[in-house]
Amino acid sequence: MDAFGGDTPYSIMFGPDLCGSTKRVHVIFNYKGNNLLTKKSITPKDDKLTHVYTLVVKPSNEYQVLIDNEVVEEGSLYDDWDFLPPKMIDDPEASKPEDWDERPTIPDPEDKKPEGWDDIPEFISDPDATKPEEWDDEEDGQWEPPKRKNPEYKGEWVQKTIDNPDYKGIWKAPQIPNPEYEHDDMLYHYPDTKFVGFELWQVEAGSIFDNILISDDAEYAKTFAKQTWEDLKEAEEAMMKEATKVDDESADDEDEDDEEEEDYDYDEEDEEDGEDGSDHMKDEL
Repeated sequence: MDAFGGDTPYSIMFGPDLCGSTKRVHVIFNYKGNNLLTKKSITPKDDKLTHVYTLVVKPSNEYQVLIDNEVVEEGSLYDDWDFLPPKMIDDPEASKPEDWDERPTIPDPEDKKPEGWDDIPEFISDPDATKPEEWDDEEDGQWEPPKRKNPEYKGEWVQKTIDNPDYKGIWKAPQIPNPEYEHDDMLYHYPDTKFVGFELWQVEAGSIFDNILISDDAEYAKTFAKQTWEDLKEAEEAMMKEATKVDDESADDEDEDDEEEEDYDYDEEDEEDGEDGSDHMKDEL
């Protein structure tokens, strides 16, 4: 390969992606020029310890994703990716019959609006209101009592509904075999895989990648992970615990040094104030 970069075509992209709020394990297959993302959501480990990520793709077109030698997701390539178009599709020639009724309920034909319903106003003049004594019709205009809510107003009339005796449900087009569907029992097969590459976007230094293995033996891969990770796990955890302890102690020492420095500065200021006060008193004497 002469060059490698973010635009380089790949067969399979696999591994953790931790960026801000994004935390997922990518499992992307390139199939006929299209990069297909898994429909599943797989959460990676999110700490500073070493972890092992394993993808197993089987000739049965089944797969497993393991983290630290434990299965966290598994299933079928057919189900969890859109490698192939659907086997069955809606019949494009079918149409809903004109008499097909999709209404689950209908207005009750026996329910009638009471006479005079619409003649009742929402607001009426307040019968208890009286024109102010100082009101002058010539200067203020004709006085009108304020409005208030009409206690007899019942709102907009709504007709009752009943179950529709002709209801047939939501119409769906009948299914027919998809003429574009072509079964492929070799989804798992990537014979041209020759290289391993890393696409890294890193904002925090310290990530290390090693012990990369591509194998056709899943049991050997588990053994390899045990030898290169599991057997060292306890020692790494102990080192991490000790390093965290040292960092905490260093932070405590820095806090104590800052407090002592503040006390020292305060004492110097007190001494300077005392000397100035003495000189002032001498001048007055």
